[in-house]
Amino acid sequence: MYDYLIVGSGLFGSVFAYEASKRGKKCFLIDKRNHTGGNVYTESLEDINVHKYGAHIFHTNNKEIWDYVNRFAEFNRYTNSPIANYKGEIYNLPFNMNTFNKLWGVIRPEEAKKIIEEQKQAAGIKAPKNLEEQAISLVGTDLYEKLIKGYTEKQWGRSAKQLPAFIIKRLPVRFTYDNNYFNDRYQGIPNGGYNVIIEKMLEGIDVRLSVDFFKHREELEQLAKKVVFTGMIDQYYDYKYGVLEYRSLHFKTKVVEETDNYQGNAVVNYTDKETPYTRIIEHKHLEFGTQAKTVITEEYPKEWKPGDEPYYPINDAKNNEIYKKYKQLADQEADVIFGGRLATYKYYDMHQVIGAALAAVSKEFAETAPDFTGPPA
Repeated sequence: MYDYLIVGSGLFGSVFAYEASKRGKKCFLIDKRNHTGGNVYTESLEDINVHKYGAHIFHTNNKEIWDYVNRFAEFNRYTNSPIANYKGEIYNLPFNMNTFNKLWGVIRPEEAKKIIEEQKQAAGIKAPKNLEEQAISLVGTDLYEKLIKGYTEKQWGRSAKQLPAFIIKRLPVRFTYDNNYFNDRYQGIPNGGYNVIIEKMLEGIDVRLSVDFFKHREELEQLAKKVVFTGMIDQYYDYKYGVLEYRSLHFKTKVVEETDNYQGNAVVNYTDKETPYTRIIEHKHLEFGTQAKTVITEEYPKEWKPGDEPYYPINDAKNNEIYKKYKQLADQEADVIFGGRLATYKYYDMHQVIGAALAAVSKEFAETAPDFTGPPA
């Protein structure tokens, strides 16, 4: 009946469904949740678009990807400038001259570089072997102790000495007075939330929600010639090589009626180890809201167990070896396309997921380059 059964309505599944449908293919998309959009889904509370699964700020240097998403929605000019709260002390993120000035009273970049270098030398780290050593080699011991250690160990549920160094390598460190977290040329939030994009992508496509692929697998697979699978790759193969590990999250969202501005910023990270959550998101600031009330979400990391929502793959040596075995199986599948964060056991930013989906479309339809044509928003 269908050319493609698409399992999962996040960005990968939705982009693939849209592009395949545009090429005349018939798609049937299912999702185990009661809504489309995966983790970029937003819901309206007090006329505020709430990012139900954590703040999602779109950013990219790829003009083609930026132009592509702008065909489905108009983006605002939101710039991600989070702040850190360490026991009531406020610091700018990413680490920049405003951070260094607050911490050490320095004004010139050379002063900050000198302090960091002195702390690195005192620590005696030559070749960083773990996250703690990598962080200290980047920003010194003062910043590590106040703004990295507690947050990171809460996020990952492990000592920083047990975490691989690569996790912290993407941390921005700047010697300018620039609070823009991302260096990317294009950045913003779609006006009306990401639902606007997903709904336009899935127009005219058969969608069924609250469907567990694994409970109805045999029946569902018979409906289509090929499967596009965006779920957990180890579950697809019935965990035959073992269970891949993740970190999960628990969100506490509440309406604050007594004020229209709870924290003055969209994202505030809590970097001490005593505060149980890692950050508070105030959603209205993502779209410059002027509503009379406000909505906040506290984000609590937790250990993942089967049945929980998997968010962050734990890409240590043990898990990566397990994933390699599953990938070898996946590479042999002629009628299954694996894509997205869970199926490739990799943390993606949104623009990377879209790029990967378009690359998969290009490969599937033997095109030399992704097709970025489409209707205007």
